[in-house]
Amino acid sequence: MYRFLLSPRWVGLAVFVVIFGALCIRLGFWQFDRLEHRLDRNEYISANLAAAPVPLDEVHPPGHEITDVTQWKRVTVTGTYDVEHEITVKFLTRDAGPGVDIVTPLVTKSGTAILVDRGWLATQNGPQRPDDIPEPPDGTVTIVGWLRADSGADDHAVKPTDGQVRAISSAAFADFVPYPLYEGYLNLRTQDPATTTALDLEPVPEQGQGPHFFYALQWWFFSLIGIVGYFWFARTEAQERRQRASEAAAASEVDTMAEPVSSH
Repeated sequence: MYRFLLSPRWVGLAVFVVIFGALCIRLGFWQFDRLEHRLDRNEYISANLAAAPVPLDEVHPPGHEITDVTQWKRVTVTGTYDVEHEITVKFLTRDAGPGVDIVTPLVTKSGTAILVDRGWLATQNGPQRPDDIPEPPDGTVTIVGWLRADSGADDHAVKPTDGQVRAISSAAFADFVPYPLYEGYLNLRTQDPATTTALDLEPVPEQGQGPHFFYALQWWFFSLIGIVGYFWFARTEAQERRQRASEAAAASEVDTMAEPVSSH
């Protein structure tokens, strides 16, 4: 009764179910890999947030990449703010509403600058850069900030247009300043001397597990649905064929009994 499973249609369906199930299982393991990476990242973040600030060049000299090990590390650096090349990061929303981040290069004594996200300013969402941006301290300033990696967004988001961007990238910003830049940027935490008008600083990063565990279970559930569905449809098909065969046999028996008996 199950010989129909060898037909091209059912063989093709079986191949599809196997491929689909294997893909879902692989995606489930991929989500667990992402979960493990996130947990490792959380350990680095917790350690970096709790550690004392260290000089920028000790952990991130010019030309070095920012990794999970150095991301969110607290560093200290001294220099002067270059307001002339200041930019805003638009379309950023917090609990208070829409606003922008203010990013100002801090030029160090060596001549290399680091981009500093000085904080968030509440504004109306719109194409125009706000005019009432608080000024940073004049002269030499020493800051403590979180070390952050460049955004991986496309060029349209990270290249300054009319003094605005949608994401921060030192690589994209390098063509718009007359000095070399450290890779990445800093989220300002403290500065000396302080400003009279403070901006809202970057909040502490969220360190939850994210949805990866449940996504993994979801993918494996999809795989199970595919396998169970195949056997359910096969059983249903077999029952229907068995029913049709029984009905055909019954009809044949009725026809035989109804045939007239010939007389001699």
